[in-house]
Amino acid sequence: MFVKEENINATIELGRFQDDTTIKDAISVRSDLIGQADKVLGFILKHIKKEYAITGKLKRDEIWEYPLDALREIVLNMIVHRDYMHHGDSSVKIFDDRIEFYNPGQLTEGITIVDLLKGAYVSDCRNKLIAFAFKEIGWIEKYGSGISRIFKAFSEHNYKKPVFENFQHGFRVIVYSRQKVGDKVGDKVGDKVGDKVGDKLTNNQEIILKLIQSDKYISASLLSEKVGISKRKIEANIQKLKEKGLLQRIGSAKSGHWYIND
Repeated sequence: MFVKEENINATIELGRFQDDTTIKDAISVRSDLIGQADKVLGFILKHIKKEYAITGKLKRDEIWEYPLDALREIVLNMIVHRDYMHHGDSSVKIFDDRIEFYNPGQLTEGITIVDLLKGAYVSDCRNKLIAFAFKEIGWIEKYGSGISRIFKAFSEHNYKKPVFENFQHGFRVIVYSRQKVGDKVGDKVGDKVGDKVGDKLTNNQEIILKLIQSDKYISASLLSEKVGISKRKIEANIQKLKEKGLLQRIGSAKSGHWYIND
């Protein structure tokens, strides 16, 4: 909590990425846990956009690319709920259109992603002493409402929904930039596959989305086999789904996965 020297067991790797493999700026944070929050947030603020709104008041309103309260909540959750017995490091990757937060340690036993998103769970803290200290200084509360506050902050300003997922040996949160919110808003995307977005989906496109829903890592070759059309036609349909705002690729072509937008 209060080490004077670098704490190798609490490393958080921070990076600003031009694409999946090109790093424009990077630092490693190995300070005490109390000091980490400000250092991580400082790096994030350095690399996200800010606009000013003239409202007639003496002071201009600052409009950030992401809701800052939600980013701070995510960073504090990383520090408090990390599995410090695991050899892996936490990381924050900032891209042009999103930020990916990764932490060693999946959800505690008995809590699923569905429970988390619905708020149907009781907070079960992995690191009780760390949580106690952060609560005493007024940075967190211990009743499990942080996730709902994150969703509320993004939904209030019409951001794309954040992604929460168990990933490899840890947990990942992906949040999306304000810049992408207004793209092709014409028709609102519904909750069900096949809802109207500009033009109706073809039968093949509906099948592709359903297959991706059941396996977000599915390859174009396997989609070709299951749908019964050529790989080239699969790729053409995927491109159209991306243009409709229904589908996107998270990560690289080799190691990434598909994500269906609500």
